[in-house]
Amino acid sequence: MIDPITFSIIRHRLYRVVDEAVITLKNVSGSAITNEGHDLMVSLYRADGSLLMGGVGFLHHLTSAAEACKSIIRRFEGRINEGDVFLLNDPYTAALHTSDVYLVAPIHFDGKLVAWSACFVHVYDIGATNPGGFCPDAENIYTEGFSSPGMRLVEAGEINKDLFDTFLNMVRSPEMVALDLNSMIACNNVARNRMIALVEKYGSDIVDQACQTLIEQSETQLRERLRELPDGQSQARQYMSVKGEISRVMLTMTKKADSLTFDFSGSSPQSSHAINCTKWASLGGLFAPLFPLLCYDITWNEGVIKPITMIAPEGTVVNCLRPAPVSVATVGAIQSVNNAACSAIGKMLNASKKYRQEATAVWHANHFAVFLFGRNQHNRQAIGILIETFAGAGGARSFADGIDVGGEIPNPISRMANVETIEYSFPIRYLFRRRLADSGGAGLYRGGDGMELAFVPHDAPDGGMHYVVSGKGSMFPMSDGLAGGYPGSPNAYVWIHNNDLDDELKKEVDLSLCLDSLPGDKEPIDWGVYPLMGDDALYVRWNGGGGYGDPLLRPAENVASDIAAGHTSSHLAEKIYGVILHDDGALDQKSTEQARAKLLKLRKSTNKQAA
Repeated sequence: MIDPITFSIIRHRLYRVVDEAVITLKNVSGSAITNEGHDLMVSLYRADGSLLMGGVGFLHHLTSAAEACKSIIRRFEGRINEGDVFLLNDPYTAALHTSDVYLVAPIHFDGKLVAWSACFVHVYDIGATNPGGFCPDAENIYTEGFSSPGMRLVEAGEINKDLFDTFLNMVRSPEMVALDLNSMIACNNVARNRMIALVEKYGSDIVDQACQTLIEQSETQLRERLRELPDGQSQARQYMSVKGEISRVMLTMTKKADSLTFDFSGSSPQSSHAINCTKWASLGGLFAPLFPLLCYDITWNEGVIKPITMIAPEGTVVNCLRPAPVSVATVGAIQSVNNAACSAIGKMLNASKKYRQEATAVWHANHFAVFLFGRNQHNRQAIGILIETFAGAGGARSFADGIDVGGEIPNPISRMANVETIEYSFPIRYLFRRRLADSGGAGLYRGGDGMELAFVPHDAPDGGMHYVVSGKGSMFPMSDGLAGGYPGSPNAYVWIHNNDLDDELKKEVDLSLCLDSLPGDKEPIDWGVYPLMGDDALYVRWNGGGGYGDPLLRPAENVASDIAAGHTSSHLAEKIYGVILHDDGALDQKSTEQARAKLLKLRKSTNKQAA
């Protein structure tokens, strides 16, 4: 039986192994999506491939990488050697989409397999129909780039150059993709070396005992927490809109005793568009909010997975069948699964007096996936996503407003790059990038603000660039509110046509500080490949977080402060909150009381008619 002090030391050493491997991955990678946006994951797994220590980054990948390890164990049984590194990126085997490449590496001690390390990054390019890997044009998996159910990229410490070169031969910007792969190889090397040092110090039996105890501890702690929460069902639904086709993700979460079941029956059939996801991706999507919301003080490992059951009918948008396209899955069905799970878990927590303070409305619910590609001002081919998509917006809590531009729950370390970094990489110039008023959902506690931005081509050798837009569309708000709170605003994408303007109007473009002041014809878009040439501009806004509680219960003084700080417009304050200000900005207490009484009366009348 391992003593408590040794167990605690080994547990903390495992955390440090993951942390050091993440630092290595970021420092070696040359891709902004990795080292700026933190679109990455590093974790440790036991010898059988089960999750041992979940790391930071996009949490959707913790369970999918476990399946990747198990798949490699099955495929290469009897042929797994010390110093090997395996590549896997097939979504129908374990990955989320082809652009998310997993490198998994066995860790041996004295000739015995004792653990695995695994990491992923969204590679710079994967050779798909559209640059960057998100493919709105894809009709099936075969046009979404290179895909492998598992191959040995490194054998006994030596890179298989034939495979390495073949992979690079199939992608745009092979030098950047080579950096991505090398960063993951280095990451796994560090994890292996640190794990071997740990086993050398304490012995394989003691470390194995500590790992097993850690998993048993996590399962016990989560089951105890679930027993403290009320039994019942929570429902949530999310909608996606692509080229006029509306798809629904439907979730019924049932909590009974010390278990949770996530049932996605009722979700739409799989789509002809690339928003679908596989069952492993859905499993990761529901665990992404579960880990931080229910296990914030519990180690994320196999023990957390055991009390959870998922039902995802085959042939649906959340468990599609090969060869359905899935390249947009991470910002499509997977994120919808994530949002639905976050909403259902939030309702369960809010029903508990003890855990109500952990309840939250849905955070940043709709990534905008805009990939730029073309020759940049340095006369090099450039491909990359707008990193602002990771800036997010916090959902309101049961005790406080959401965090403005507050990231997202599935990735605790997400962030966006500064303007200078993006302008250095691409031939564009920002007109503005700022917090967006009225984007957070209204409520007793308001959701955090999202942002808006606009840019134009600048110093582009080809006169501009092209960009790919994909995601879940802009028809529906997706950051659900909680306990009567309103949802955050939906995304928007606008192509501003300025090339036919006269010179005087073109000068106004540089002075524009909002969408309304931009001259030119404004064309809403949300799916496809578009040019950004000459004097044209691209405007993007992204959703705020959901609100918590009845907006009419928000103190009028707080709403007045929101107006002064630019969080809320006076129009929305009157329409939603029933708050009216004098011309000098001071609160009009009498008019506010009358407006709120009128809104409440209208609400009761509407509810009575609906009944």
